[in-house]
Amino acid sequence: MEIVINQVLKAKFVRFVLVGGLGFLADAGTLFLLISGGIDPFAARVVSILFAMFVTWRLNRAFTFGASNGSQISEAGRYFSVAASVAALNYLLYAGLLVMVPTCPPVLATAIATVICTLVSFAGYGKFAFRSS
Repeated sequence: MEIVINQVLKAKFVRFVLVGGLGFLADAGTLFLLISGGIDPFAARVVSILFAMFVTWRLNRAFTFGASNGSQISEAGRYFSVAASVAALNYLLYAGLLVMVPTCPPVLATAIATVICTLVSFAGYGKFAFRSS
């Protein structure tokens, strides 16, 4: 039984990572289009992040975790609260690495923060955002 549970979790995690990749493409593509259209990069980033969060919520709901038993509105609120918390954690880890290790390349700090946050967000979405009531 434990082997089956491990296989299900591994498959779910792979789907989660693939959805995250699609979310990145939605984020980067939206950012590029908005900036190309003359929108300020800072304002464009807010819109692109929100769009990516929406895309990943819908894809994670459909392919990774399944719908929760509650309303979609409450599920969306839980999803976005996890996403916002993980985004803040990601930034704090990134900034902390750069401050504590001044020789750390920013891209490496981003990668480390992202790997840690991927695990945190997977747990948060699975246990909180898409929980069965």
